[in-house]
Amino acid sequence: MAVLQAILPIFALIVLGYTLGRRQWLSNQTARELGNLTFKLFMPMLLFSGIAKAALDEGFSPALLLAYFVPALGIFAAVNLIGHRLRGRPTPFGLTAGFSNNVLVGIPLVASLFGSPGLVYVFTVLAFHSLLLFSFQSLYGALAAQEAVNVRSLLLNLANPMIVGLLLGVLLNLSGLQLPAPLEHLTQWLGQAALPCALIVLGVNLSGYRLLPSREALGIVFAKLLVFPLAVLVLCAALGLGPLASSVLTAMAACPSGVNVFGFVRHPEDSGVVSSAITLSTLLAALTLPLWVFLSGHL
Repeated sequence: MAVLQAILPIFALIVLGYTLGRRQWLSNQTARELGNLTFKLFMPMLLFSGIAKAALDEGFSPALLLAYFVPALGIFAAVNLIGHRLRGRPTPFGLTAGFSNNVLVGIPLVASLFGSPGLVYVFTVLAFHSLLLFSFQSLYGALAAQEAVNVRSLLLNLANPMIVGLLLGVLLNLSGLQLPAPLEHLTQWLGQAALPCALIVLGVNLSGYRLLPSREALGIVFAKLLVFPLAVLVLCAALGLGPLASSVLTAMAACPSGVNVFGFVRHPEDSGVVSSAITLSTLLAALTLPLWVFLSGHL
């Protein structure tokens, strides 16, 4: 029941955004501007204020990173290999299967279920999530297509405002200093706007995607919602991670595909597959996420 109570508000906001987008009550231009404000200001402030006070010694561990990113990169490589064989060229299918929507869905889910102790593990993963997977996709796309590696695009991954917010929060945390009270209140207020705005923007974005459940899209969703979280859960047990860390990492792996992967679509025929996988994984995650949270807490 606690899992459903935590998940329902998240998907209710996504449905609200979807309705606003479908009925054009929130125009595409307005949604883009709201998205820019959310991901360049609100969300970095949320990550900054959260990690600045987090118990970093509990979250930053090699075992934690291995338990999440070994399966993530394994799914990334396996699905890309299959997609490459099917299409004869690089595709973003592996990234779609291995990149979770940990910011829009993962943060509110973990915050609702596990509170601040669970968010420490989320912030640890997020510190490397986009940087690692986006860089691998950029390298794969360039090398497989026999193009020159775009160093500028790799460096831009480092300049992502959310990564900057995380890094600044870590520096403040390690320094032992505290923000003056007015600045602390300001960052908290800005951060509180992040999640509802981000979920509404996600819903608006989904309203513009096509749902065409092709064989490729179904395969991506299967890898994303079932294989990925299962691999994380098994590896957490093998590495001896605690129950809280195992539950948080499994929940993050079980989140739907992130909409950011759409930026890596290079061919029109891949657009329908990726958009369908994102939409379908978001819809089905409402059913599979409670299952994985339950299993991770009882194994």
